[in-house]
Amino acid sequence: MHVPLTVHDHLARASQVYGRRTGVVDEPDQPAPSLGTLTYDELAERARQQAAAWDRLGLERGDRVAIVSHNSARMLVALWSVSAWGRVLVPINFRLGREEIRYIVEHSGARVLLVDPELEDDLAGIEVEHTFVLGRDDEQLTVAGGSPAPWDRDETATATINYTSGTTAKPKGVQLTHRSLWLNAATLGWHAGVSDRDVYLHTLPLFHVNGWGMPFALAAMGVPQVVLRKVDGDEILRRVRDHGVTLLCGAPAVVAMVLDAARDWDEVPGRDRVRILVAGAPPPSTTIERVETELGWEFMQLYGLTETSPLLTFNRTREEWDALSARDRAAKLMRAGAPALGVQLRIDDDGQVLARGNHALAGYWEQPDASATALEGGWFRTGDGGVLDDEGHLTIVDRKKDVIITGGENVSSIEVEDALHRHPAVAEVAVIGVPDPRWGETVKALVVPAAGHEDVAGSELITHCREMLAHYKCPTSIELRTELPRTATGKLQKFRLREPYWEGRDRLVAG
Repeated sequence: MHVPLTVHDHLARASQVYGRRTGVVDEPDQPAPSLGTLTYDELAERARQQAAAWDRLGLERGDRVAIVSHNSARMLVALWSVSAWGRVLVPINFRLGREEIRYIVEHSGARVLLVDPELEDDLAGIEVEHTFVLGRDDEQLTVAGGSPAPWDRDETATATINYTSGTTAKPKGVQLTHRSLWLNAATLGWHAGVSDRDVYLHTLPLFHVNGWGMPFALAAMGVPQVVLRKVDGDEILRRVRDHGVTLLCGAPAVVAMVLDAARDWDEVPGRDRVRILVAGAPPPSTTIERVETELGWEFMQLYGLTETSPLLTFNRTREEWDALSARDRAAKLMRAGAPALGVQLRIDDDGQVLARGNHALAGYWEQPDASATALEGGWFRTGDGGVLDDEGHLTIVDRKKDVIITGGENVSSIEVEDALHRHPAVAEVAVIGVPDPRWGETVKALVVPAAGHEDVAGSELITHCREMLAHYKCPTSIELRTELPRTATGKLQKFRLREPYWEGRDRLVAG
């Protein structure tokens, strides 16, 4: 027997098994009227009514519906109302500029654009067949008592098109199928230990690989989902306390916000209860250690890309590490992790991580050449440099484009950043390569000082690095900054940091 795997399964089980349980606690402070608390039965009914509205609007199976929104219950409704009945959701990063959003809407061929009310004015005039403002146009997006037309379910059909963050070029539309999303959710839920005793906090933007697929895994297990519209360290801690949160996900920047906010709390909520799952970049080992020692939370890490739904590896503390010190345990958790169930990894001759498994993309939307290149030989080319150790764990050395080659030696910016993070004067840091007439490139560190250390000397930080690293890896210059540019997913935009230093040259790295 073969029964197609589709994202409809997750909501159907939530309604059938956990229908009367709280499914979603909407953000109370938002420009649209909050939906308040919805049971899983109510969430499923809203999704059905909206799917019927897509029928009424004349949307065919496979048509695209784009959405630009902060986290909200309405976005969760759309996640199912579109994909679970055979259309394709295109979640768009709300932090992008107007022209970037216009490009994605046009490139995806979306027939419908759903817009957060806070963004209505900014996005007015983007040409699309139908535009609706979430909250204001709810009546047009609902057929009361409606039942959507049945869909002949196909697990190989595209469920979402998720555009890459575009840190180096125009974003590409990643086609993720129902099968890849279903298996990503099941595998991620298993590795993270998701159960019906959890309470989840949506700190991770839902546009980012569908909240990494967590909404599907959570619904299947009846987990209450608390929606956070805008990330704030104190607000995260308040909701952990008030809602009994046990699980949240985010980029390293989110962890830093929580750690900073926790300094002002007499008692950190969630101690010995909360698990935080981090991805987007390997955080410094000192940060991981502080999550355990200062928050009392369990730190977990995954590695993946939009193209892999995203789960490729998972790292979580294990029995064999219980006797280690917090610092030694953090050093192990800093690795990207071991391959997730069903994932195969290998390192090619250039040091690039190659992956294959059920979570990989079907292809890039309307870009067959890019798809063929990325999936050549049946392996997805991640673009990341990495190594596999004797324990079978992957460590990301660097994005290949961010490896600094100085005097013929490769320098991992992550390694240098981790060393600098061990200095108490450093709050944030980005290490880049800048042109050098003798070495081709040399190492430069852009540092955001910690509070009270605004006058730290660059020479002091360089000396600190030399006590920990080979001298060729150490920065030759330090520049103090007030902030560092990041994508919505927390990744440093190093191409923007490099641009001023490489102006007038053909590329932003030496080669």
